[in-house]
Amino acid sequence: MKIRLLKEGYKKDELLYTAFKNGEVVDDLFFSEETMEIEEAPDFPIYMGKGSEIQKKADFLAAFQAIASSYVKVDRDIHLDERFWHSLLITKKRDYILEKYPQVLESYREFSNIVIKGFDWENYIYKCILAVEYIEDATELVLSKEQYYELIVDNLDIYNYIIKYSIFRNGEFLVKILTVIHNLGISELLKGKITDRPDLGKDERYGRRVIFELNKAYPVLMSPLLDIEALEEEFLKALGNYCDVSGIESQNKVVL
Repeated sequence: MKIRLLKEGYKKDELLYTAFKNGEVVDDLFFSEETMEIEEAPDFPIYMGKGSEIQKKADFLAAFQAIASSYVKVDRDIHLDERFWHSLLITKKRDYILEKYPQVLESYREFSNIVIKGFDWENYIYKCILAVEYIEDATELVLSKEQYYELIVDNLDIYNYIIKYSIFRNGEFLVKILTVIHNLGISELLKGKITDRPDLGKDERYGRRVIFELNKAYPVLMSPLLDIEALEEEFLKALGNYCDVSGIESQNKVVL
């Protein structure tokens, strides 16, 4: 399948939105002469910003499966290219998008947020691509791939902070962190809001603060390079700055 790439500057062109709404994105006005090729391009959820937690989880897992079976197998220069994804969505996925996300017809803002959102840690396709890369490329998994994918969704707040910090944005560290969380059984705790610390922000979560502490300690503490037992110890130490961790014990001592 050949994907013709949109011209540079398309994200600021509201005429593109009008053409998309009307099913008329065929004019050379919008496209460059550049193309990228991909063998298959299955539909998958591209936006999980609304809906129930159950629906969001189902959508994430469906996206992981579709990306793992196809998109992640093509060259990284393609599946991490913003213009490729936006061009694919605009030219090949209009019907799917209108069926699943009809709100894109309501305003240019919705269209920008769902279809042509900047390709960074806040973009759901980007989140899913990195997750699939990390899990599919991992060589030492203590749990099944399916369990790690579920752990990512169940700990999305922490996952977002990990991929936000460049020093932590690697598969080995993510797998270790998820393994620690699984071993300690603290997914729900980490999502909890910190309510007794007026010195912190208004919406601080325990998991976010742990990643914040590990980031603050870098490079004195090279947390991405720690083995699983040492990382677990540092994780609990960081968490202990915000709550009592004396009753938390690892259920499965594993060294990676």
